[in-house]
Amino acid sequence: MDRQTSWEPAPDSGIAIKWLEANGLTFEVAEAGQGDKLALCLHGFPELHFSWRHQMPLLAEMGYCVWAPNMRGYGETTRPPNKKDYRLDNLTADVAALIDASGAKEVTLIAHDWGAIVAWQFAIQKLRPLTRLVIMNVPHPLCARRELKTWKQLKKSWYIFFFQLPKLPEIRLGQNEAAAIGRLFRETSVNRERFTREESEPYRKAAAKPGALTAMFNYYRALLQTPDARQIGDGKVHVPTLVIWGEQDVAIDIACLDGTGDYVDDLTVRRYPHASHWVQQDIPDEVNAALKDWLPPA
Repeated sequence: MDRQTSWEPAPDSGIAIKWLEANGLTFEVAEAGQGDKLALCLHGFPELHFSWRHQMPLLAEMGYCVWAPNMRGYGETTRPPNKKDYRLDNLTADVAALIDASGAKEVTLIAHDWGAIVAWQFAIQKLRPLTRLVIMNVPHPLCARRELKTWKQLKKSWYIFFFQLPKLPEIRLGQNEAAAIGRLFRETSVNRERFTREESEPYRKAAAKPGALTAMFNYYRALLQTPDARQIGDGKVHVPTLVIWGEQDVAIDIACLDGTGDYVDDLTVRRYPHASHWVQQDIPDEVNAALKDWLPPA
C-alpha cells in the first residue's frame, strides 16, 4: 500500500522514506547510507525529518546508516491522541525501540531542539549504549532548570507557558493553514535565504494536518504537567558529547551553556555567532564541517 509522505527527497539525494513499526507506533523515517553503525537524528519543534536534509548525505558518505524519524505526532508518524502519550518516558522509549529495530552495533545520537531534550534524557538514563552524542541548541536539563529561574530566560520561554493553554495555541498557529509555522523559520533565522517559502512549506503543510498542532503542543504540556516522567538524578552524561550552538537563538539564552561541563565527562562545544536556533539548516556547511571533524568515520 502506498503511503503519503511529508517529504519527497530528491532522487539524487541518496535519501529515501520508509515506514517502521516501533514501540507500538508507525514511524515515517528518512533513511540514507547503510551499515551497522547508526546515526539517529531527532528533530525538534515544529520540524520534521526534513530538517536533517543537509546532514544526512554527509553522514551516509562517512559510512553511517542514517535514520531521521518523524517523531511521534509529527508528519505521517502515528499521532497518539492524549497528552500523557507525549511524556518524556514515552519519547525516550521510542528512541530505544528505533535503535532496537535498527540492529545497529553502535549508535550515535544527533539531536536538535525537542529532539535534543529527548536525547539528553536518553543519554542520562542510559537506556541503550551510545557511542557519541551530538546536541544542537538545547541545554543540559539541569542547566535549563537553573536558567529558567532567571528573568532573562523566562522572558524567552514565554511560548512554553502559552502552549499550556487549551485550544488557543491551536487556533492561533493554525490560522490560514498554519501559515505562522512557515513564517517562524524565516522570521527567526539569520540566513533567511536558507528558509525560502519552498523550504518552509513541508513544515507548514505538516502542521496543518488534523491534530498535528495539538500533538506538537502536547510535548510541552506533558513536560510541565507530568514531572514524574523526567527524573534525571545527578544528570551525568558519560558519552563523548558535541554541543553545536547558534548564538542568535530567540528562544534560549547563551547562558544556558554555562556549566554543561559539570555534567558531561567529555564535552566539546562549538559556538556560531552568525547562526540562529535552527543551526543545522541556517549554516549547514559549517555544521557539517563540525560533524565531519568530530565524528569518527563509520
